[in-house]
Amino acid sequence: MIRRFGEPLVRGQSYRIRHGVYAVLPHGRDVLLTHQAEPEPEFQLPGGGIDPGESPLRALHREVFEETGWSIAAPRRIGAFRRFVYMPEYDRWAEKLCTIYLARPVRRLGRPSEPGHEAVWMPLGAACRMLGNAGDRHFARAVASI
Repeated sequence: MIRRFGEPLVRGQSYRIRHGVYAVLPHGRDVLLTHQAEPEPEFQLPGGGIDPGESPLRALHREVFEETGWSIAAPRRIGAFRRFVYMPEYDRWAEKLCTIYLARPVRRLGRPSEPGHEAVWMPLGAACRMLGNAGDRHFARAVASI
């Protein structure tokens, strides 16, 4: 069973499954996050949805690059969680199945190409408090305890 975080289910609402991949990217005492400005400003683990026909690891590399401008190496799956949300950018209610990886940020190749995203380095302890959803905070704390 995959642990659930976040808001309770909306009674009578139908949800579509959305598979996604996200990364905890530590470097020393800091971690690389993305700050998404819309629809609500929040810090997030970089990552996102897996496109049709795309492998999870390919999606992870693509999403981290799009949201931070960084390349990554040595991704290792550390867990998964799910949450039920309304995604206004897609006008969709989704059951997000989020697979979390631990990876090493390698090199900044440019600015984020995803509109409204900004790469942010933050102390890992602060990230454990500042990340915008409970699932992201849970996995940041797990990495901080290693």
